[in-house]
Amino acid sequence: MYSIGPAFAGETRQHTLECRISCVGVGLHSGKRVAMTLHPAPPGTGIVFRRSDVSGDAGRIPALWDRVCDTTLCSTISNGAGTRVATVEHLMAALAGCEIDNAVVELDGSEVPIMDGSAAPFVFLIECAGIVAQAATRRFVRVVKEVSVEDGERHVRLTPGEGLSVGIEIDFDNPHVARQTHRFEIDGLTFKDELCRARTFGFATDIEEMRNRGLARGGSLQNAVVVGQDGVINEGGLRYDDEFVRHKALDVVGDLYLAGAPIVGAYQGVRASHRLNNVLLRTLFADGEAWELVGASRGGDVPARGRTSVSTIPLAATA
Repeated sequence: MYSIGPAFAGETRQHTLECRISCVGVGLHSGKRVAMTLHPAPPGTGIVFRRSDVSGDAGRIPALWDRVCDTTLCSTISNGAGTRVATVEHLMAALAGCEIDNAVVELDGSEVPIMDGSAAPFVFLIECAGIVAQAATRRFVRVVKEVSVEDGERHVRLTPGEGLSVGIEIDFDNPHVARQTHRFEIDGLTFKDELCRARTFGFATDIEEMRNRGLARGGSLQNAVVVGQDGVINEGGLRYDDEFVRHKALDVVGDLYLAGAPIVGAYQGVRASHRLNNVLLRTLFADGEAWELVGASRGGDVPARGRTSVSTIPLAATA
């Protein structure tokens, strides 16, 4: 996991998996069984999803901010040709936390398996596969000017900082969650020790409505924390006293890794959502003076400020 100082001293290598590794699970929203294999990839590949049930390039989707097409209770990416992959955020968080720059994620369905609702099973898979350094220098997206997005009482922002820090505040009407705040410095073992085991959560009163909307069909007490009238109904309770806010921070790490490289900056979110996180990245990259690419590559010198391309794939106006 990365810890980058203000001078970006030294050389940080890109990383991939040592070997491929597979798992099988169920999609949280689709309820369908899905098999997933993580493959090593050459330097400069980035994170790429590949649908094995879709032939050729039509099944390939780069994991990038401008490929996000829907943010209804998860982050969904699309290649603009009708191929989608939903619920990418927990796996993206694990790849970010384990410093995996290059990997191909092969799926035989349209949703990443939810596993236990956290990023911990994905971290376990990555560690079992092994992590290897590659003969290419890692690049970072450094925030050089504040950018922010507001939507009523919800707001998110990125400001310059050293490494990546995530400050998060949640506030729910349910008294068993209520208002929680925390700030995390995402370096060393912080992600593994403090975030990766935090599970997604929901409220028992919302389950019927979500399923009527075609959501949470694969949800259960085995892959989500469910809060009922009298509190958490999962056997064993919470993994952390403030597991709810920790999971929201985990979501942020995953959503921000769709930048295409690790972000160096300070994130602050109040009642954040997948939608606002993606709009924040779009706002950042739309302003060439707000960011720079720091590192080195075979193709030229950096930093390179404001170099990006924006696709025409629309972001659904959902929460």
